[in-house]
Amino acid sequence: MKFAKLSLIIASMLSISACQSIKATPNLPSQATAKAPTSTAHEAGDVFSTTLDNGLRVIIKKDTRAPIVMTQIWYDVGSSDEPVGKGGISHFLEHMMFKDAKGISHDDYQRLISHFGGTTNAFTSNDYTAYYESLPANQFPLALQIEANRMANLILKDSEVATEKEVIKEERRLRTDDNPLAKAYEEFLKTSMPDAPQGRPIIGSMADIDGITTSDLQAWYHQWYAPNNAVLVLVGDIEPATAMPWVHKYFDKLTPSALPQRVSLTQPSHRGYTQTTSHQSVQVPSLIMGFNVPTLGSDKSAQDAYALSLFSDVADGGLSARFESNLIRKKNLLNSVGISYSMIGKGDKLFVITATPKDGVSLQDAEQAILDEITAIYQEQISDSELARGQANLLSGLIFGNDSVANQAITLGSLASQNLPIDTLDTLPAKLATISKDDIKRVGKHYLTKDNLTTMYVLPQTKSD
Repeated sequence: MKFAKLSLIIASMLSISACQSIKATPNLPSQATAKAPTSTAHEAGDVFSTTLDNGLRVIIKKDTRAPIVMTQIWYDVGSSDEPVGKGGISHFLEHMMFKDAKGISHDDYQRLISHFGGTTNAFTSNDYTAYYESLPANQFPLALQIEANRMANLILKDSEVATEKEVIKEERRLRTDDNPLAKAYEEFLKTSMPDAPQGRPIIGSMADIDGITTSDLQAWYHQWYAPNNAVLVLVGDIEPATAMPWVHKYFDKLTPSALPQRVSLTQPSHRGYTQTTSHQSVQVPSLIMGFNVPTLGSDKSAQDAYALSLFSDVADGGLSARFESNLIRKKNLLNSVGISYSMIGKGDKLFVITATPKDGVSLQDAEQAILDEITAIYQEQISDSELARGQANLLSGLIFGNDSVANQAITLGSLASQNLPIDTLDTLPAKLATISKDDIKRVGKHYLTKDNLTTMYVLPQTKSD
């Protein structure tokens, strides 16, 4: 999906990755002792950022439209960091983080926060695991107290691990095993990214989930849950001068850890055309096409990621875009078609096209028609209006997508946790202005070609399947 839809993508992850709601009322200290910000503190526009001595990065953004504060903590660990055979351990630990911790029980979580009308949850991706609390502005220290405590003092019990394992297995059944298109897409990811951990499922396979033990979770927790591997984000009706004494109070005492070397997130491209078929319990056939491409977090030029985002919009940016205009309305070949690509990410990702052909149109013909349309974009002229529309769509989507304090925090947290500049969105207009029509055609010609393509035909099951 295009970058403009990034916030919506992550917001949907928040809702579907929900582990549980939290509620309660602790005895909060009446005040925190002020401590001078570290020498790394700086303010850019309305965003304040600093790094504590133990490595915790803190980002604060003031938004006074409502008397609330969204607190999020982002750990720089996700499914891409998991060893083979331990798939889903990051997501499993996310569930367990809502269990007992020193001084607070699982049941206490049900009473804390909701007493003040707040909400809490968590989500896991390939690249990170994040937790959040939304509270009235005068109660934000509660979120800091909870997150600092469970960063260092989680208590893992065999009985709770066993119970939660069954919950996660059922979650996998609902999301993937009983969802034909999700099953097909899981197969597709494995085929399209065979050499990179991004091709493995975030939730893990059923066998991997079954094999995760309490000691595995304890080791994963101690390995990655540390201040020097985390980003704390606060957005809402709050001043840095008010927030930082509380941040120091709860987080200064936490000890950094020695982080392991990361696995490579590079997926070699142009491996040759790959076509596979998946028979599923679907009524109509559909098509999944994926090109291996870079993101802003890849070791390739950032210009390529910006240009790919604009190429996506030329092809699939609304009713007047090429796919909708030519493949659906003029040629009447497809019922639906869409592109999914985000420039934000660690390492290489996929530029995915999904389509459903009209009755009487084969998947082979639908695939060829899409490839022909892509080729036409980079071989023929891109109009000034197409370029302007692409830039406007990305920017307007960005503005509307970051209207809420939750999505502002998500944007800052996801950028920081993926080692991207937190002003990436602020500098986006200037960066997009440097992308020419020739740049868009160049990345299309280089990346969106058949020798860099994996295609899956999703077909209805037959009696023999």
